Amino acid sequence: MIISVRRTAAVAAVAALSAALAACGGGTGTSDAGGQARMGASAAPSAPASASPSPPGSATPGSATPPPGPRSSPPVAPQPGAPGKAPTMAPGPGGLTPVFDRAKQHTDKTVALTFDADMTSDQGPRAAGGERFDNPQLISTLRTLKVPSTVFMTGRWAEEYPDQAKSIGTDPNFEIANHSYSHHAFKSPCYGLPTLDEAAARADVDRAFEAFHKAGAVNTVPYFRFPGGCYDDQALRAISTAKVTAVQWDVVSGDAFAKDPDAVAEQVLAGVKPGSVVVMHCTRSAAPVTEEAIRKIVPELRKRGYRFVKVSDLIGK
Repeated sequence: MIISVRRTAAVAAVAALSAALAACGGGTGTSDAGGQARMGASAAPSAPASASPSPPGSATPGSATPPPGPRSSPPVAPQPGAPGKAPTMAPGPGGLTPVFDRAKQHTDKTVALTFDADMTSDQGPRAAGGERFDNPQLISTLRTLKVPSTVFMTGRWAEEYPDQAKSIGTDPNFEIANHSYSHHAFKSPCYGLPTLDEAAARADVDRAFEAFHKAGAVNTVPYFRFPGGCYDDQALRAISTAKVTAVQWDVVSGDAFAKDPDAVAEQVLAGVKPGSVVVMHCTRSAAPVTEEAIRKIVPELRKRGYRFVKVSDLIGK
């Protein structure tokens, strides 16, 4: 049981931890007008991206254009590296990529734990020098505790740890979602990350899915998490032809660069509500106490009556 006296310390650290977490790929998230594309809700199963996507429209703040309903399309042959089928949301106004951050059905006590496997395109030398961007003990603990989870992986991480990417991506306990290839920003400013232009942003998404495919991961889903959580309408438009659902979160764990697993656990336990999406990390160097925090979080949430699910289970409601 997490003792309540730690709550004050955890809350006091929220701002600093959240900012650090954001720089590593899991902040509070920023959007200029992304609320237009946050449909909240109704999920519609869809196929992987078509080889000939229709051009996205434009959207402006305050647009009265209603969001289009779910589209049905003829089956298409899966493209190499394309994500597998999973429930997705209908496009937002003007065809913008939809954004999901919490299940619309708030009465069912389900929660999705998500883990960002971060590695930028230029961190190879650091990995070669011994820095660990993976966390196999965390994955092992999730398996032992039988916690279904969604791992938002960068393509660069999959290239650095192909055996682990394959192991995660062939385990039915997990699903792999896209966290970009390079972990560069899709909107500026974004915690000092280099920024991709529109064409490079779209290509970066494809390159990550290709890296998962090359590693042998098969349990991939058409979900995307913006590096740093930073996006705006331009970013949503840039990746609209990828036919992915952008996935944010409503609970920031504060695990990035944290040293106290109890504080991380307390922050998660204080924030979880039915339908929540929790953002955490699967990188030892940047989030060294996540595995220990999980061993405190999981039994406590189960004691409170929560059931752990993948993001696809929340979107599929």
